[in-house]
Amino acid sequence: MAADPPQSLDLWLDKFLNYLLNERRLSPRTWESYGRDLRALRRWLDSFEITDWHQLSQQQIRQYLAERHRLGHSPRSLHRELSSLRSLFRYLLREGVAEANPALGVHAPKVRRHLPATLDADQLAQILAFQDNSPVGMRDLAIMELFYSSGLRLAELVSLDLGDIDFGEKLVEVTGKGAKTRRVPVGRQAIKAIQDWLAVRHQLALGDETALFVGTRGRRINRSMVQKQLHLRSVEQGAIRNIHPHLLRHSFASHLLESSGDLRAVQELLGHANISTTQIYTHLDFQHLAEVYDKAHPRAKKKRD
Repeated sequence: MAADPPQSLDLWLDKFLNYLLNERRLSPRTWESYGRDLRALRRWLDSFEITDWHQLSQQQIRQYLAERHRLGHSPRSLHRELSSLRSLFRYLLREGVAEANPALGVHAPKVRRHLPATLDADQLAQILAFQDNSPVGMRDLAIMELFYSSGLRLAELVSLDLGDIDFGEKLVEVTGKGAKTRRVPVGRQAIKAIQDWLAVRHQLALGDETALFVGTRGRRINRSMVQKQLHLRSVEQGAIRNIHPHLLRHSFASHLLESSGDLRAVQELLGHANISTTQIYTHLDFQHLAEVYDKAHPRAKKKRD
């Protein structure tokens, strides 16, 4: 393969980042993460006589990850960096700049996966029972009900527009990671809370604002305000732990999976690209499983006198 000009490392890195931003339409935070990961590797490559990405070997990638690990970078961060590099090489393969993806044969240290914290149905009912008939209060209830009803990510919720809720079909159209859209059911109580909010939304929203949820200045609500208000409501209701958007998403996924056992359906509702991400929610209380087994399995049933 003919060598590109010496600046091809930077040239193709910039082209890849432009591709992620303009074609893949990644969120700004995800795009920044890719750039940060790959530029750190690019700086490290200055100590080698490498002028083209296709000269990078598996051994050098392993050496880079090992050095990052010794410097204290977590296995989760190293997995993300390796994923960024794999994506870069998929792009380079597409563009004919590389002939192989050396990152595919490299493994980062294993990440210890912790079960996500969840709330049970009674705890959630207590939190969602707050009484505040002000526009802000009705907005906050609609936000919390929608988080728990439909398992949305924080970024997905704040980006919702007025036309994204289909009240007839009881669905919300969500734009998730990678600009992928999905339609998710909205429960009865969330529908009512959103309708109540919409009845007073004009008291906060500016006339040309299209966002479903707005702040006190009349414009689209931001992430930090949503997090702040969820914390405030949880304290007011005497919650045993701080309530945050992902806790409501975790609870949605866990409760739905425990009730249905349909991992694929939960994967679709959450917008997970890989089912392995959804499998973390398959935890069920072992005592409950043992009780079900004792009652249902023919060899487990106790003999009656």
